[in-house]
Formats: sequence, structure tokens, C-alpha cells
Amino acid sequence: MNLNSPKALIITAPGINCDLELANSFVAAGARPHTELLQALVRDPSRIAGYDLIGLPGGFSFGDDVAAGRIMGALMARSIYPALRDAIHRGVPMICPCNGFQIAVQAGLLPGPVDASEDWPSTAAHATVALSSNSMARFVDRWTRVEIPSDTVCIWTKGLDCQKPDDMLPNAHGEGRFVAPQSVVERLEATGQIAIRYRACDNFNGSVSAIAGICDPSGLVFGLMPHPERYTRWTQHPQWTRVDASARQNEPLGLRIFKNAVRWVREDRRGAHFELGASAG
Repeated sequence: MNLNSPKALIITAPGINCDLELANSFVAAGARPHTELLQALVRDPSRIAGYDLIGLPGGFSFGDDVAAGRIMGALMARSIYPALRDAIHRGVPMICPCNGFQIAVQAGLLPGPVDASEDWPSTAAHATVALSSNSMARFVDRWTRVEIPSDTVCIWTKGLDCQKPDDMLPNAHGEGRFVAPQSVVERLEATGQIAIRYRACDNFNGSVSAIAGICDPSGLVFGLMPHPERYTRWTQHPQWTRVDASARQNEPLGLRIFKNAVRWVREDRRGAHFELGASAG
């Protein structure tokens, strides 16, 4: 790995179990991952300033004893939120799959300010969206087809073609149903913050508007319930031996998502403006 490659921070804590997959995905995309315990960052939040990308892995942080992601989200909100806020202002992309999405919502990182012209609050804002129990009231482990809105501002998914039958992502959660007031959903749609959707026939958890993931107004912070870090190699596809050989010449959707962000850090961040209250350029 090139020492000049972007440096990715993976924040882990008791119960997190997808940090290795996330690290491997960053490596495959051309970044250098480093795992740090939340407790170490709480003691020294300034460590976050040394990274170009950030990942909140999936799993069952603190056993999901109170609710999925709530304990870790609350700890982050009262300790390292200002450092994460500063990272967003610097233009640091952040990906939060599954439990990471739940944590980001609880920590006040998603859906973020009302629009990109507003400053991030100095303290974590109250959550305006939620990841609730699946409509079938049980844990589900399955692959689903997904689609990416053409107007999304999310730098992780923007511009990705997602029309092929093998453009799928794995899911594994019991509390992944995206819920929000209609006014919030309409605002997310108007500002391009819906980053990825389940195909209508694959909206297994009953998410409103089939929303599988959203981003903040800048497009940097990306939370989603599917696991793109579990689909960066064709051999991870559940029917990879049946996928046409010509299709396997293309990169899996998960890898394209990570490469999108690494490419943005390398090529586009220098031309973007992320001072307080500024939108992505």
C-alpha cells in the first residue's frame, strides 16, 4: 500500500464485528485503514484530525442492549462529536453501514443540518429519522437489489450505474426499517440526500419510500443498512458462479462505492469548499 494513499479511520467498540471487512474494503479501494477504539478517541479526539476517510462499522455495538446503536451513538455525541464535525468541515467522507448507520443517527451525524448552507450545530442535534424494527419483526439476512437516485449528492454513490441484475448488496439486521415524518422525507428527496434505495420488490424491511441509505447535505456522511463492505469481490456474490463472465469484468457494487469516495479524496477534495456552513463544491 502506497504511503501517500488516503488514511482511513475505522472506529470500533465492544460488539462491533464488521471492522475487518471495512478495513479490507478500504484497502481494495486504495486507502490505508487504521482501527482505533472509541475509548482512545474519547481520551484524545484530536487523533481524528489525521485521517482522510472515516468508517463506522456494523455489528452490535455494546450489545444493542438499549436499542441498536444507541449507546455508542450517545457516547460519541457527548465526546467526539466536535472532532467529527470538524472532519466533515475539512471534507472527510464518512461511511456508516448497518449498525454504523444506527450509530450515526443517534450521534446526530445524520441526516445533518437542514441544508448545506447551514452550519452544523455545536452539539449533536436530536434525531429526526430512525431505524426501527423490521416490518416482519425479526432479524433478516438476505441480499437485495438496490438503485441509486440520479440526483443524489452523496459522494459515495453519485454517478454510479446500478441497473444490472447483479447490482445487489447484502443485508443483515433486525432494526433497519427507515422511518421519518413525511416532511423530513420530502426534504431529503428535495436536497438529494437519499443516497440509495431498495428496489420496490426488495424493500423487505418496510422502509418508507424504500430508503436504504441517506447522506448529509454535503454528501460526505453516508449511512445505509446494506453492507457494501461485504461485496467488494465477485466471490462474495451468492451466485457468483452463475454470473456471466463478461459481467464479472466489471467491479462489484460495493467496491465501486468505496472507490468513489477514495477517488473523491484524491482528485476532488482540493477543489471543494467545506468551511463552516459551506456546501460541497
